[in-house]
Amino acid sequence: MLNFFTDEIRRDPFPVYDQLRSSTPLLHDPQSGLWIVFDYDGVKRALSDQEAFASSLSTVAHHPTPPWLVFFDPPRHTKLRALISKAFTPASIANLEPRIRELSRDLLDQTIERSEMDLAADFAVPLPIRVIAEMIGIPSADWPRFKRWSDGILKLSYSVPGSDGPDVGQALGEYLAATAEIKDYLPVLIEQRRAMPKDDLLTRLVAADVDGERLTAEEILGFFQLLLVGGNETTTNLIDNAILCLLENPDQLARLRAAPKLLPSAIEEVLRYRSPFQWAFRASRRNVEMQGQVIPAGKLVLVVMGSANRDPRQFQAAERFDITRDPNPHVAFGHGSHFCLGAPLARLEARIALTDILERLKGIELATNEPWEPRKALNVHGPSHLPIRFEPGRRVMEKK
Repeated sequence: MLNFFTDEIRRDPFPVYDQLRSSTPLLHDPQSGLWIVFDYDGVKRALSDQEAFASSLSTVAHHPTPPWLVFFDPPRHTKLRALISKAFTPASIANLEPRIRELSRDLLDQTIERSEMDLAADFAVPLPIRVIAEMIGIPSADWPRFKRWSDGILKLSYSVPGSDGPDVGQALGEYLAATAEIKDYLPVLIEQRRAMPKDDLLTRLVAADVDGERLTAEEILGFFQLLLVGGNETTTNLIDNAILCLLENPDQLARLRAAPKLLPSAIEEVLRYRSPFQWAFRASRRNVEMQGQVIPAGKLVLVVMGSANRDPRQFQAAERFDITRDPNPHVAFGHGSHFCLGAPLARLEARIALTDILERLKGIELATNEPWEPRKALNVHGPSHLPIRFEPGRRVMEKK
């Protein structure tokens, strides 16, 4: 099998996607047993056709997965999502805007006078971690512990099914260790919220009620872990990838600086062009016919959103980064009933962060000619480090 997971290909997987999408839109890898879907229509179907494709990899393909919402199927997924949606509301996300602005400003204040920074390590990584921690209701003194748990859980995505070896065992060990710590920590916080509710996500999760049903402690734990990973990685990569896209396309950067109102459209194009999450897993419930082939029942299916978002049959001039692209029906946040619950939060954080960066940092350029190192999680696309140089703007933003 072509190794998708070398640093060189992960930095720029798109030529490989183009080649395979046009020649083998559905690829079977006999070595790993994976079936890989590259085309836009196939990806949308695999993400949304719950009769043919399961999200629960453990029950269908006998592959162990964490007890997270993204790996559940109806009816359990339907119930859990309804309960979590009661807590994770558009209003609760919109209310975070002033605090996100504060956190973004404070992080930039720490580095702006140096005229250089590692955009990933100094800004794009800590911002979403702090936002999620605050949203849940984690005390700021516990943020370092929160980050350590996030890193431990994320190691599950450092390998793919079909691989084995010491790294896989170590990743599982770190995930289990983080889970054990969270199991000790979270019930104390839950009891505190029951006794004294606050205006935070944990209080709303504890109180969420649909037809007399509430989330169990185990279900809250699963969502907590999912937020630790998904809530951080998506936004981190969205911010970093936006700056990469704009620096690689100076005409689009100039256009955005001249018309800042294009920022929401630019963010959608970053999501399409350099999707933060490149792929997801499904499992075939039965024999499924696609592209003139049959995926047998009980097989793992790799659904490549990063390829679907560059499919020229769906997107005109798909290889071009265009901040005014309209329509832009990308599948960066998934499709169907598993569409990402955190999409509005990721978009809000990116809008605030990129506004601050573009307003306060002038003449941004990469500070090294070395190829960037991909982040370690294999399902994401973005740099581990992104050193940039710039001319400092004002140190503290005015209130808007």
